Amino acid sequence: MPEDKVVAETKAAAKKKTYHVTLRAEDEKWCVKFANGAKVIKTFDTQKEAIDYAKKLADSQDGNITIHKKDGKIRKQDYSK
Repeated sequence: MPEDKVVAETKAAAKKKTYHVTLRAEDEKWCVKFANGAKVIKTFDTQKEAIDYAKKLADSQDGNITIHKKDGKIRKQDYSK
């Protein structure tokens, strides 16, 4: 693959929005937020609800999803978008 194409694809991937699904410790709510974002976009009672919502956002924004376990470690990163 030509180097210019690799650079272009890398830049395009870097511009994609990444949404994180994490557990907020103080109230045990699952949150959806941007990568490195301080503000929570929306909270949910279950991880499944949060994942479903994040998938909709990622699909509409041509983004990615990173799902975290209860302990904060990454459970799954979705690079298929």
